[in-house]
Amino acid sequence: MCANSSEPRARQRRPAAGFTMVELITVMVLIGVLAVVVMPRLDGAMSLRATAWRDQIKAAVLQSRTLATSHRRLVCLTLATGELRITMASANPASACDTPVPGPDGDARWAVDPQRLAVVSSPPTLYFQPDGRITQGATGTAWGRYTVTLAGEPDLSIDGSTGHVQ
Repeated sequence: MCANSSEPRARQRRPAAGFTMVELITVMVLIGVLAVVVMPRLDGAMSLRATAWRDQIKAAVLQSRTLATSHRRLVCLTLATGELRITMASANPASACDTPVPGPDGDARWAVDPQRLAVVSSPPTLYFQPDGRITQGATGTAWGRYTVTLAGEPDLSIDGSTGHVQ
């Protein structure tokens, strides 16, 4: 045979491209089984993160009260979605908190929530007086019961006269 001949070359048979129906069904069944097993565990992990964030807020309230009474200074705790900051007055008496208290990891934010769960605090900043009371302002005149609400978690209730957190 010559290279320019018009005769067709013998065609080689190629294997069919793609997956068989059995392979596709097997993969779909495996994905379904994994979804049934993994999703509840993943949901449980998410609720643990929310509980951990609530516990961090509670610990920050207790830490702020301890700082205020031990240093005899005004301490401010500010809650926002995804973060919590503690600042302390550099002198006593004071009308504002001007020194950040770093968190356990050295960050200026005392605690961080990577999930950014919604947090509603009334008021958003709590002022811890040197005598242990928790007030709505730096002057220390108005104190009461405060509530911190987290998405999907029980509310934190704070007694301003004693600093007790439930």
